[in-house]
Amino acid sequence: MELQQQPPPRQPEGCLTVAIRVPVRIVVLVLVVPVRMVWDVLAAGARAVHRTALRPLGRALAWLGRTLIVVPLTYLGRALAWTGRVLIVVPLTYLGRALAWTGRVLVLTPLAWLWRYGVAAPAQWLYRWALTPLGRGIAWVASGVAAGVAWVASGVWMALVRVGLILIVVPVGWFWRRVLTPVGHAIALVGREVGAAFGHAWRIAGQLWRAVGRGLKWLGGQLVGRPVRWVWRTLCAPVLHWVRDALWAPAARAAAVVGRAAREALGAAGRGAREALASARDTVRQARADAWRALVGGPPREPAPHPARTLGRTTTASGAVPAPEISLRKTEG
Repeated sequence: MELQQQPPPRQPEGCLTVAIRVPVRIVVLVLVVPVRMVWDVLAAGARAVHRTALRPLGRALAWLGRTLIVVPLTYLGRALAWTGRVLIVVPLTYLGRALAWTGRVLVLTPLAWLWRYGVAAPAQWLYRWALTPLGRGIAWVASGVAAGVAWVASGVWMALVRVGLILIVVPVGWFWRRVLTPVGHAIALVGREVGAAFGHAWRIAGQLWRAVGRGLKWLGGQLVGRPVRWVWRTLCAPVLHWVRDALWAPAARAAAVVGRAAREALGAAGRGAREALASARDTVRQARADAWRALVGGPPREPAPHPARTLGRTTTASGAVPAPEISLRKTEG
């Protein structure tokens, strides 16, 4: 089971810390509260503008840029790359291979033989039998000189280190311990208190701004919301109810009665028209019968139905009457 580490005990604060903290927090609170309120207002407006205007505008511009610029340039680049590869790269590749093969056959082979036997072989002999012994001798002499110079340089360096330690390091250390360290502690204390004061003032400004928002909301409800609700309940709602009950409902019922009466009148008119048409047809039929009886003396011939032409009948669809029947009726008359 792991043991939890206890936090270190808090060191008691001195009088200097308290004396710096109180005025710094007061001054920072006075300066930060208006800035925090203005910042909250600007942040809310910026979020609203970004959400309602900048984000749709950015999406539209991105879509236009992608449609009008990126896609055409992509296809154009592919076309140019294919054209360059076909017209430039492939021909140059074959030309380079041809030139390399020609140079290797006509130039490099003779030069390689000349370099091997005219330059490399003499240089190798000169390096092995002349330069190597000379270099070894020079290296031995240089190593001895370097050893002596290093011994002298080490002695001089030790002397310079001791002199620098006495003349520079000791005074700088004293100045760091006696002067810079206390000043640094004081500056760090002031900076820490100023930072803590700014954080404290920023939190207080946020709380004040939320309180001001709640107060404005309550004030708006008292000055605007409550009168509007009272006007609605006291004036608008009764007037609208009276209009609905006294005007709109009777008008709707009257319109329904008128519509029902109109439909009944239209039905009665239709029935009357149908009866008048039937009576007119009977009158015409009776007049035609009377006229036929006066002319031929017999009962009138009713028009036969119009059957369609078939293969076993001689009548047509126009209702033609056979000639023998007509001539017989005329003879009887």
